[in-house]
Amino acid sequence: MAPNDPKQNSGGFFASIASGLSNIGIAMSRSVNGLVGYEGLEVINPEGGTEDAEEEAKRGRWKQEERDSYWRMMQKYIGSDVTSMVTLPVIIFEPMTMVQKMAELMEYSHLLDLADECDDPHMRLVYAASFFISVYYAFQRTWKPFNPILGETYELTNHGGIRFISEQVSHHPPISAGHAENEHFTYDITSKVKTKFLGNSIEIYPLGRTRVTLKRDGVVLDLVPPLTKVSNLIFGRTWIDSPGEMVLTNMTTGDKVVLYFQPCGWFGTGRYEVDGYVYNADEEPKILMTGKWNEAMSYQLCDLEGEPRAGTELQEVWRVAEAPKNDKYQYTYFAHKMNSFDTAPKKLLPSDSRLRPDRYALEKGDLSKSGAEKSRLEERQRAEKRLREAKGEQFTPKWFDQTNEVHPTPWGDLELYQYNGKYTEHRAAIDTSSDTVEEVTDIQSLEFNPWQYPNESP
Repeated sequence: MAPNDPKQNSGGFFASIASGLSNIGIAMSRSVNGLVGYEGLEVINPEGGTEDAEEEAKRGRWKQEERDSYWRMMQKYIGSDVTSMVTLPVIIFEPMTMVQKMAELMEYSHLLDLADECDDPHMRLVYAASFFISVYYAFQRTWKPFNPILGETYELTNHGGIRFISEQVSHHPPISAGHAENEHFTYDITSKVKTKFLGNSIEIYPLGRTRVTLKRDGVVLDLVPPLTKVSNLIFGRTWIDSPGEMVLTNMTTGDKVVLYFQPCGWFGTGRYEVDGYVYNADEEPKILMTGKWNEAMSYQLCDLEGEPRAGTELQEVWRVAEAPKNDKYQYTYFAHKMNSFDTAPKKLLPSDSRLRPDRYALEKGDLSKSGAEKSRLEERQRAEKRLREAKGEQFTPKWFDQTNEVHPTPWGDLELYQYNGKYTEHRAAIDTSSDTVEEVTDIQSLEFNPWQYPNESP
């Protein structure tokens, strides 16, 4: 038995990991195959209770007629990648887009600041890994973000000294790119997902690449996250699980963190739990980490067997911030700021997600207008594609450049985009401008404009 392999350790913090990971489907699930028209439908109860599958299926956000309608519409897509091929009703959306959600992951960026300031190479990984765990609190929301329009952007400049820019750089396949920077770190991501629709659930495979560079010592960190599964999309209470392994590697030294997201088991056992180790380059465990991705993470020094060192105690490194009670979309205070024009930077780009009329209408509770605006934007996007093809032109992102590099991931290859530095120049010019004209932030006065041909009728 290898002492530095927590999956085979029979004691300590990892006694249940081996059985948990080998039984990912252990959560209470029942088929409702006995109901005509629902063949292949599986309802999974995260609490693992004993109520009948038919009763569990009736719970959740949908009325009976809505569930039946969506099931008829979606069952033909079972087994397919539905990333961009299905037009979905706005009732399942939250008033945020995917390029906004990329910026939302910066909420606990102070952990990367601490990683940069840390002298101990293993504690540095504790801080960085805790940052990457913290983003799962935002991922747990069961509402779907809007797909960004090609050329859509999002800016964040008022948090932790960060300048953040994200852009939708490709529509087919959908790819977003993001860059964040402050005095301590740079954060670069190319985000692409592949999905597999399973009827009442969907598996989401993250084909992205995330790199963090800590500026003080030039340390480069690379992330490989686990897949995510969304259960009870149509029937039952929607919930999210990310069973599997997350690996954060120090590309400079060879040190790494391996964390196991335990799958939800009977009666919710293991749900949210994360356990693992910081290893040195010789794959010896140095620090154990444990916690829940929706609550807090802690660490403790360990011996070569992976057991806590005598005389040491668990130390908390991150805890989720207090959130509003009974919020419709389960938003944090930070998520609400993401949509606010009060926190928008001066001279906001007209392509910014805040300006999307469908997103804004949904935020105000006008589902009818949101649906109409969403259809209008999608048709404009299709028309622009036809015009682009007629002109024999290609779409070119403003803030990111496509590279010739193809990055392999466990779920497929990724076309990489890199930040071109132009946004830093753009924002610096605005910040040093002597222009004293106040920026208009009335949503009614600003027009969403990500278009390649804004002056032509596509």
